[in-house]
Amino acid sequence: MPARNRFKTKYPGVFFIEGTSTQGKPEKIFYIRYRRNGKMVEEKAGRQFQDDMTPARAAKMRADRVEGDQLPNKVRRKLERQAQEAEASRWTFEKIFIAYMATRRDGKGKAVDQGRYEKHLKDHIGAKEPSEILPLDIERIRINLLKRLSPQTVAHILNLMVWAINYGVRNRLCKPLDFEIKRPTFDNRKTEDLTQAQLKALLTAIEAQTNIQGKNLLKLILLTGMRRGEVFKLEWRDVDFERGFIRIRDRKGGTDHTIPMNDSARRLLESHPHTEGSPYVFPGANGRQRVSIQGFSEKVRTAAGLPKHFRMCHGLRHHLASALASSGEVDLYQIQQLLGHKDGRMTQRYSHLRDAALRKAANLAGTLIDQAAMETDPETKVVNLQDRQG
Repeated sequence: MPARNRFKTKYPGVFFIEGTSTQGKPEKIFYIRYRRNGKMVEEKAGRQFQDDMTPARAAKMRADRVEGDQLPNKVRRKLERQAQEAEASRWTFEKIFIAYMATRRDGKGKAVDQGRYEKHLKDHIGAKEPSEILPLDIERIRINLLKRLSPQTVAHILNLMVWAINYGVRNRLCKPLDFEIKRPTFDNRKTEDLTQAQLKALLTAIEAQTNIQGKNLLKLILLTGMRRGEVFKLEWRDVDFERGFIRIRDRKGGTDHTIPMNDSARRLLESHPHTEGSPYVFPGANGRQRVSIQGFSEKVRTAAGLPKHFRMCHGLRHHLASALASSGEVDLYQIQQLLGHKDGRMTQRYSHLRDAALRKAANLAGTLIDQAAMETDPETKVVNLQDRQG
C-alpha cells in the first residue's frame, strides 16, 4: 500500500486515504483491515465516487469477510482467473462451430448455415460441450422446429449440428455423441418439369424481355442444366469455343467440372455481349460477380403464368433433366454427369421418367415382334387365302 496518510473512520477496521478522481477532484479511497486464518488482511474496499463507496458500506464488506460470507479480493480474483482459464479451455459447441465455419468457403451456403445456427441452435446448445448435449436437447429442438419449419429445413439444421461435431471429433476437440441425431424424413424428388404449353409460354416471356443479361442467363440454364451459382460465377475464360466445352469452377461438391457446349448454347454465347472491364459472362453491378436474379425471374414467371412455387433457375435445370430422361436416349449416368451430381442418388429422382421411356420402347419392341410373327404365321396365310377364294 502506498505511504500516504491514513484517516480513521468511526467504523473499526475501516480507514481511507486521500486520492484524486478521474475528473481531477479530491476523492476518498476506502480500505478495510481484518484477520483471516490468523493473518492480518488489508484490502481496498472502493473509491468514494467511482464505486459509490462509503464508510458504512466498507464496514459491511469487512463484516462479510470476517464472517466468511465473502472472500477476500485476492482470493476472489484468483478464483475468477481460474474459472476464466477453465472456460477458455472448454470446447463448447459454439467454439467448435466457429472453428468449423472458418473452414467453409464464403458464399450463400455459408451465410445460410450461419443464420440457422444463430436463430435455431445457439441459445439451446451453444454454451454446452458436445458431451453435455443430451438426446432430450435434440428432441426438443427437433419438435419445436417442426412446428414452424418444413421437415427438409429441420433436417438441414440438424445436419449442420452433425457436421460441426464431426469436425470437432476429427480434430480432437471433443468426443463424439453417444447417441444418433435423428433427422426428419422428407421427399426431395421434386422435379418441377414443365408441360409443353408452359415451356412455350416461358420461352415467349423470356424472349419478350429487354434485359439481354437476364434473358440469356435463363436460356443458358435451360440449355445446359447449370446451377444458378455456377452461371453467376461463369467467366469468359471458362468458355472454350475451340473445343466446345464450358468449365464450371468451384462447383457444388468442391471440384471443377466441364460440360459439353451444345450448338444452341454456343450460338447464344457467341452472340452474347461482353461487358467491358468484367471477366464475367453475366456480371452484376459494376461488373462484379452477380449475386441475384430474383427480380427478373419473378417478372418472367408472372408473364409466363407459371405457379408461384415454381423456382425459375431450379425449375429450368430440372426441366432439362426431365426432358432428357423422358427421351429414352440418355441414361441416368449421362444426366448425372451433365448436371454435376456428385451422388448418383440425386439423379434417381428422374428414374421414373427414364423407366417410362424404356417401357414405351419395350412395348414398341413387342409390337414389332408381334407384327413379324403375324406375317410369317402359316395359319394366317391360309386364312387369307381362304378369304380370297371366297
